[in-house]
Amino acid sequence: MNILDKITRDKRIEVALRKNLIPVSQLEQSVLFERPTVSLANNLRQSKTGIIAEHKRRSPSKSVINNTLNVQDVAKGYEDAGVCGMSVLTDGKYFGGSLDDLLTARASCNLPLLRKEFIIDEYQLLEAKAYGADVILLIAAILSRDEIKAFSEFAKSLNLDVLLEVHNEEELHKSVMPSLDMLGVNNRNLKTFEVSLETSKSLSSMIPDDFVKVSESGISNVEAIKTLQPFGYQGFLIGENFMKTDNPGVNATQFIKNLEL
Repeated sequence: MNILDKITRDKRIEVALRKNLIPVSQLEQSVLFERPTVSLANNLRQSKTGIIAEHKRRSPSKSVINNTLNVQDVAKGYEDAGVCGMSVLTDGKYFGGSLDDLLTARASCNLPLLRKEFIIDEYQLLEAKAYGADVILLIAAILSRDEIKAFSEFAKSLNLDVLLEVHNEEELHKSVMPSLDMLGVNNRNLKTFEVSLETSKSLSSMIPDDFVKVSESGISNVEAIKTLQPFGYQGFLIGENFMKTDNPGVNATQFIKNLEL
């Protein structure tokens, strides 16, 4: 069983428990549920840099990245740096995140927030909305075409942007549909954890231009972005590169300055 299968298996158990604890009606009564969302896709289209900065404490491939920072400082720092959006890991078991992190980020900045999560149930989309997200992630590797369609259409009904993540051509072909806003190519092979920007390059021409193209994983320097921009990428998800420092906001600021040179 690969790591994605393990995470998905555990996620099904976790979501079943959460559904028993907090009914849908309670999520829908959340103060943030009626909040107008901000479109990450539009921000990326209008940006020259396209940085989506991530809050991530740890990961299965790297173990601990940074356990000492608080979400509020990270969110404010990213906003001051001028990023296009912020990704917040909400998985607890494998990434050390939580929905409270999303809530804290929402209270700390006005950036579009992506709930970075392993979504296997519509209930998680209601959670995302209730906790202040603007964007949800769908991972093609763990969903059928019908699930991608159902979840993305449901997300659109909640005014949430949809970023769909693929790892290869097969996943891309099953996933393309009008209810998506952004197509993300993950450069990390989830079976081996190896990272290669060639994945983004090779899939770029297969992604229709109606979608904002986002490259994820392994983007640790300005050169990587400058290499990918000619392939039509407008979004770049950067997590570990900023989070492994003492001050992600300052590092994101410097990174964006260097990118704009």
